[in-house]
Amino acid sequence: MHILLVEDDDRIAAALRPALHRYGMTTTRLACGRGVVDHLAGADVVLLDLGLPDVDGVDVCRAIRAVSEVPIIVVSARGEVDDRILGLHSGADDYLVKPYDIGELVARVHAVYRRRGPLGAGGPGSPAEVVHIDDLTVDVDRHTVTVAGREVTLTRKEFQVLALLAGANGAVCTRSRIVPEVWGRSWPGANRTLDVHVATLRTKLGRPELVQTVRGVGYRLGAPGGVG
Repeated sequence: MHILLVEDDDRIAAALRPALHRYGMTTTRLACGRGVVDHLAGADVVLLDLGLPDVDGVDVCRAIRAVSEVPIIVVSARGEVDDRILGLHSGADDYLVKPYDIGELVARVHAVYRRRGPLGAGGPGSPAEVVHIDDLTVDVDRHTVTVAGREVTLTRKEFQVLALLAGANGAVCTRSRIVPEVWGRSWPGANRTLDVHVATLRTKLGRPELVQTVRGVGYRLGAPGGVG
């Protein structure tokens, strides 16, 4: 995933970019508001500070939304209710007040990207997201899972883990991505919690080979015979 970071504070940008890279994201950083719309190509999510030196971030948000449906998260020290309302009304998909937890930021990035989908998909009239792997069917929009035509009942967290893996199209989802996106934060012992949910998933699905462990990295969803 590629992030367009619009942030004038060099110290914040210097800390944030490597943190995002550790979560598997690439970044382009701009320190000013002018010219942002010229850098939208290839951006999956925009992280937008409002306190820019040349143009108010609210105006930048409106300019982006006028030409693109790319997800926008305002990340600002302006924390008043009126500021948050103005940001959302100007086209932002989410609003996070500084200082923030990096795990929460990453979770929000994945959430807005998932809601809008690549190239603005996922809006009204778009087809439902249904993933088929072997005899497993995951209907993300309807929150249903079937195996060989039999519906499987999952808890909310179990479904979120499965849906995240299903949406990755066979790519590996790292532990550092799954935990903050599903639980909204990370904590000591989070990996063990994830492992327990995956073990339960395998049991409920009755297809333990579908949820594959990539040692030292995370998990992927795939047909039998893949990475084990």
